[in-house]
Amino acid sequence: MVPADTALGMPGADDPLILDDIVRSLGRDLPLVREALVAISTKSGGTFADRGQDAREALINEWYPGGGGPAAALGRVIVGAYYRDDRVLRALGHEARAPFPKGYVLEQGDWSLLDVVRKRPTLWRDDRVLPTGGR
Repeated sequence: MVPADTALGMPGADDPLILDDIVRSLGRDLPLVREALVAISTKSGGTFADRGQDAREALINEWYPGGGGPAAALGRVIVGAYYRDDRVLRALGHEARAPFPKGYVLEQGDWSLLDVVRKRPTLWRDDRVLPTGGR
């Protein structure tokens, strides 16, 4: 899903270190990822790995939009592991480090966009409020 780009110094998602991270981070997504892999294998007639890169990309691009939860889970674990890789972060011009405790500076956005959400009625039970409305 993410090919290597030697010009930018970025490994592909098939890099052994990234693949190890993908396997370690599957967790609750494992059943959906298995479904995705079965669907891809079925769509390719069991020849996915034997196809050239262009044919594999075409197959994935055709399958992914209709792949539902399995496609989303597969994409999520691949992209998550890919963008955790130090080589990828450096190639993108970021420091290869965790975001905390040092943090990152984010450009401030328009907080008024949240006004619609703030005006909604409470959607959950608030145990701090007594049935009579007092606290």
